[in-house]
Formats: sequence, C-alpha cells, structure tokens
Amino acid sequence: MGFFTPKLGIDLGTANTLVFAPGKGVILNEPSVVAVSEQDNKILAVGNDAKEMIGRTPESIVAYRPMRDGVIADYRVTEAMLSYYFSKALGKWNIWKPEVMVSVPAGVTSTERRAVIEAAIKAGAKNAYVVKEPILAAIGAGIPIHEAQGHMVVDIGGGTTDVAVISLGGIVASTSVKVAGNKIDQAIIDYVKKTFNLAIGDKTAEQIKVKIGSAVFLEEELEMLVKGRDYLTGLPRSTNIKTNEIVKAISRELREMIKAIKDVLQETPPELAADIIDHGIIMTGGSSMLRNLPELVYRRTGVKAQLAKDALYCVAKGTGIALNHLNTYKKTIITKR
Repeated sequence: MGFFTPKLGIDLGTANTLVFAPGKGVILNEPSVVAVSEQDNKILAVGNDAKEMIGRTPESIVAYRPMRDGVIADYRVTEAMLSYYFSKALGKWNIWKPEVMVSVPAGVTSTERRAVIEAAIKAGAKNAYVVKEPILAAIGAGIPIHEAQGHMVVDIGGGTTDVAVISLGGIVASTSVKVAGNKIDQAIIDYVKKTFNLAIGDKTAEQIKVKIGSAVFLEEELEMLVKGRDYLTGLPRSTNIKTNEIVKAISRELREMIKAIKDVLQETPPELAADIIDHGIIMTGGSSMLRNLPELVYRRTGVKAQLAKDALYCVAKGTGIALNHLNTYKKTIITKR
C-alpha cells in the first residue's frame, strides 16, 4: 500500500506557507493567514481569501497569523490551516494520508518541534518529519551539503533570519534572529508615521519595500506615491516617498541581520571560514530579494554574497528533494518525534 502514499513538503512560514509536491513543484503558495469568526470561533477562510480580509474585516471576523517568528503561536489555527492545505494539495477525493516534511527555524526548541509534528499528524498526515530551514534552503539552492566543505546560507523570511554554516550534512554554527520581512515592514510604517504623519497598513508597507526599497543608498532613486490616512485630520492623503528614505528607515533592521551573519562567521572554524570565502554566502528566502541586500552583506563582511535562484522557493524545493531521497537524508538531518 505504501506505493500510494502521497508526499508533501511544507515550508510553514510566518508570512507564507508553500506546499511542494515531488514531481510537480510548488503547488501552493499562500499567506499564513486564517480568518476566524469571533462569535462561534469558526474558521471562515484560509490563505489568500483570508489575507484579503486583513485590515478590512468587520469586527466579528478576526484574521489570525498562527505563526509568529517562524514558530506556532496558535496551535488550533495552525492545525486547521495545515488540514486545509493538505486537502487543497491532494484533492478532495484523496483517501491516502500524506507523508509530510515541514521546515522549522534553526533555533526551535524541542517542544516547538513536537508541536509542529503533532499539528501535522492531527491535520491528517501519516508521518511528519521536521527539518531545519537552513538545511532545506541549502538543498533547494543546489548546495552539495554532504561534502566536507563549508557553505553559508542566510535564509531571510517573514519572521526570522536564519544564518547557518553547513558542512557534511549538518549545521556547524548557526543563529536565528527574529528580524526579517515583517520587522522591515513595521519600520517603514513607523517611519511614514513619524515623517509624514501618515498612517499606512501592512500591505502598503510591503508594497513600498518591494517597489522602492533598497539595502544601500542609490544614486538614482526610485519613488512612489503612498496613500494613507492623515493622523491629524483623520482624512485620506497621499505623499511621495523615495528609496533613500526607506534605506534610512530600515537601517536598524538591516544592521541586526548583518550582525547575525557576522556572529556566525565569528563562530566558524577556520577551515570552513576559508571555504566560505571561496564559495561566498548564499541568500535565500523572500526577504533576501530586497534590492542590493547581497551588496550590503559584501560591504559589511567582505565576503561575496549572492541571491539563490528562485530564492522564495528554496526551502520548499529542499523539502521536495529531501522527501524524494528520504533514506539518504534520514540519517543526517531528520529529527523524528
């Protein structure tokens, strides 16, 4: 019967959840959001449908983000979200329980890891394996992780920045900081409030980051018309914002990310440090796509950094590859319950 067991890889992120089916690729990429009605605590919508509701809901509907800083913050909602994704990925006529592999941040505790496994089993998985994100990101980015060579991966998502040096299939040195895409968005919101007396929402902040954001100052700035609500009059108003203002606004967050990278480099054994100088730093995750971030890393550490191909999908792809070669990977990277 084992032949029929479907396999799914899940990149359970703070901002987005991606589902990867071996042989098919990333079949689902939706926000990690669940809309719940307050009266009867019923789950109304998951993913894209729920994100549409954020900031636009009547008071009786609450949009939850069940993952905080890459870890399950709301257990019941996470379970509901997973079971929704399982059925969406497998089709409603499917009767076989899937084997799932879920990514977790490098810094998770064993309790948090068990919570992920239990949520997956309760949501309908036959088996659940959890693997640390930097390792999956490295596999997905095409790094040969089993060689006796040091590779550094910096995975920047919505909730966490994971930095790890990987050699012989294991993590040699790593750190995880809770500064990533969400904190950058928040910094932009704060800056626009302080500078222009304008209230903007999370979605607008994210748009500003993507459209005109940069990690280093630009000679030729991009600009954008930003619309929001005036704090004084309470009326809608719009203003122009330029790239270099955003660079200033998010400098503290960027500094913390760079510090995480430096901390791990300082813990790295000298032989592996030499390898990292040769191979450079590989950057994965959605937030590593911020303009010129690899350039900033190079300026601050002296080590060349490059964006992985399909940075947003590296972790999800890694889960798919690891699932396809479960037996090779079981020995080194998988922690079962």
